[in-house]
Amino acid sequence: MYLCSLKQITNFHSIGMAKLPKEYQFLDLSDYGRTGGRWIAKQLKNTCFTPIHVTTLFIFAGLIAIGCMLNGYYKIAALFIILKSILDAADGELSRLKNTPSYTGRYYDSIADIILNFCFLLAFWHITDSSIIYMLIAFFGIQLQGTVYNYYYVILRNAVQGDSTSRIFEDAAPKALKGESQTTVNLFYKIYDILYITFDKIMYHMDKNASDSPPFPKWFMTLVSMYGLGFQLLFMALMLALKLQDYVIPFFIVYSALIVVFVGLRKLVLKPL
Repeated sequence: MYLCSLKQITNFHSIGMAKLPKEYQFLDLSDYGRTGGRWIAKQLKNTCFTPIHVTTLFIFAGLIAIGCMLNGYYKIAALFIILKSILDAADGELSRLKNTPSYTGRYYDSIADIILNFCFLLAFWHITDSSIIYMLIAFFGIQLQGTVYNYYYVILRNAVQGDSTSRIFEDAAPKALKGESQTTVNLFYKIYDILYITFDKIMYHMDKNASDSPPFPKWFMTLVSMYGLGFQLLFMALMLALKLQDYVIPFFIVYSALIVVFVGLRKLVLKPL
């Protein structure tokens, strides 16, 4: 059994349904692209664009950002990284507006994120003097950071009767929804499984009893949201805009130390009932 990925928590809501009851909603530092994503989704609601099309657009935005990085156009790269974050929010918003949930889109989104994260860091390695070993450590750190955020967020949502379409554990491909092929869902699930299972298992073994805790307070979730993908990409964009790209890979290595802090806080302050 293992956790659902970071991106899966945003793709399966009914129209107008909040992720959390109002009294548990917190300041999510990684979700700055939501307003722009919602606006884009509204413009596309009555078009033939699907959430998968929007996911494909954010892949292109990420690839353009990487191309700009490799050619020294760092400020333009920063803009496309931010655009990627906004489009990353727009696909889930469009799915909700059109009421067209899709497991294929859900896994496609997650797979695209992890591959782009690797490519972003590979580009930072190429344009700096960093070691490839440090780059790989930073990539592992980024993915584990995102898993920490996702783990606690999904637990909270399940604990307070928020959106429950995301499961804390997934151990088999889900049944295809209307309009999608079971074969395609199975294929994307297997790819997702290979890419994410290591990070999910590590997080579960670090904090097996988290789901027995009382609902996590807002301050805790806001702190943990610093590990969200949007916040990570915002930092990358900021460093590029300031021409401080040499600090990105070392930062994410050191930043991973907060994993111990967040897990320790949960265990010491937010003990199980």
